[in-house]
Amino acid sequence: MKKKWQKLFTIAGLVVFFLFFTITTALALYDRQFTNKIYPGIKVDNVDLSAKTREEVKALFDGRNNAFTAFTFTFRYQEQTATVSAKTLELGINSKLIADQTFTIGRSGNMLADLFNKGRGFFGELTLAPSYSLDRLALEKALLDIAKEANVFPVEAIFKLEGNRVIDFRPSSEGQTIDIAKTEEEIFNRVPDILDRQVTMFEITLPVKKIKPAVSLPETNNLGIKELIGKGTSNFSGSIANRIHNIALAASRVNGTIVPNGQVFSFNNTVGDVSKLTGYKEAYIIKEGKTILGDGGGVCQVSTTLFRAILNSGLPIAERHPHSYRVAYYEQGSPPGLDATVYSPSYDLKFKNDSGHAILVQAYADLQAATLTFDLYGTADERKVTITKPIITNQTPSPEDRYQDDPTLPLGVIKQIDFKAAGAKVTFSRTVEKDGKIILSDTFVSNYQPWQAVFLRGTKE
Repeated sequence: MKKKWQKLFTIAGLVVFFLFFTITTALALYDRQFTNKIYPGIKVDNVDLSAKTREEVKALFDGRNNAFTAFTFTFRYQEQTATVSAKTLELGINSKLIADQTFTIGRSGNMLADLFNKGRGFFGELTLAPSYSLDRLALEKALLDIAKEANVFPVEAIFKLEGNRVIDFRPSSEGQTIDIAKTEEEIFNRVPDILDRQVTMFEITLPVKKIKPAVSLPETNNLGIKELIGKGTSNFSGSIANRIHNIALAASRVNGTIVPNGQVFSFNNTVGDVSKLTGYKEAYIIKEGKTILGDGGGVCQVSTTLFRAILNSGLPIAERHPHSYRVAYYEQGSPPGLDATVYSPSYDLKFKNDSGHAILVQAYADLQAATLTFDLYGTADERKVTITKPIITNQTPSPEDRYQDDPTLPLGVIKQIDFKAAGAKVTFSRTVEKDGKIILSDTFVSNYQPWQAVFLRGTKE
C-alpha cells in the first residue's frame, strides 16, 4: 500500500512539473514573440496597439495631433475674454506617455499582476484612457490679463478694542484665483471633439477657487462679532461743504460703537453734543417749522442711514421719528419714508440688541461717491426680514414759492433758503421671522407736511 502511494505521488509530481514546464515555456515563447512590442489586446482611445513598438505607438499618436493645429480656445471671465490657439498651448495627445504606459503593461516586475494583464489582453481587451498634455506656463501667460482682474488676495480681519469702542476694524474677506488645474481639465474634456474635427473653437468659462484668509473675523474677538447682520446706505450728493463735514464727523462718533447684548443703543447719547464746541459747522436744519442754518446740519443723514441698517438687521426699533417734510437727500436711491430725524433731547433713534451677542456699529462716509454706509456686525441668528414697499397716500402739493427781501444781500441777488416738497403720508411695514415664527412686526408711518420754497431777495444797493 505504501509503495502504491509513493508511485502516485511520483506520477503527480511529474505531471505538475510537466505542466509547469509547459506553461513557463509557453509564456517565455509568448514574451519572446513580443519582445520590444505591445502585448495583444491593449487599446487606447479605441486604437488597437497590439504588437506595435513604442516608436510606432508614438508616431501614430503624433499624427493624430495634427487635428489641434487650427483649433482655438476663448477663455471668459465675466466680460473679459482671451483667445489662444491650441498650438500656442502645445495641446495634444501625450504620445510618449501613451507609448511608455502601454509598453510597460505586462512588464511591471510583479509576476502575478503581469500575468493577469497579459491574460486580459489575450482573452479580451485592456483599454486605457488617452493622455493629454499642454504647456501650463503658456496657459497662465495667455490668461495673465484676465488674472489681474479675477485674482483677488484674501483680506485678514482686524479687530482692535480700546475700552468699549473698536478703534481699528476690518472684516475678513475671501480671495480668489483662476483655477488653472480645473481649466486644464476643461480643456482636456474638449479634446475628443477636437479629434472628431466637429468644431474649430470652444469657449470656456474660467473656473475660480476661493482662498480663505489667514485670520477671519470670528478669530479676532470673543464678543460674538462674526459677520455682517445688517446694512444701510444713503446718498448726500449736492450737499454743501459744511453739511458733508457734519455727516463725516457724526458718522465717526458712532463708528466703532459696541452695543452689548440686551442693551438699548441711543443715537443722541452716542453722538453726544452737536455744536460748534464739538466741531460741527453750520448747515441747514429743520427747526420750529423752518429750514434754517444751525450747528450740525446733516446729522440726520447719519441717523437716517443707521435707521435703514437697523431695519435690515431685524433688530427691534425702540424709537424713531420721521422728518417734518420729505427731504430730497433721503430719496436719492431710496423710496420715501425710510428716514429718521434726531434732535436732542426731543427726538432720538434707538434700537435694542436682542441678538444674544454684542453688536458692532460701523460707519463709512465715502466723500468722493457722496455715500454713507452703516454696517452692523454680530452673530446671525437666521432672522428673515421682510420690508414692504412704502405706500404713499394723502398727497398734497407744496405751497407757492415765497420771496422775502433781505437787506444784507446785494440788489438783484436771489438766494434759496428752503426747498419745496409735496406733503404725503407714507406707510411701510416690517416683519421679522425666526425658526418659522414671527418674532417682530411693526409699521412705520410718516406724515410729511407740504413744504414751501423760500427765497431771499437782495435789496442792498
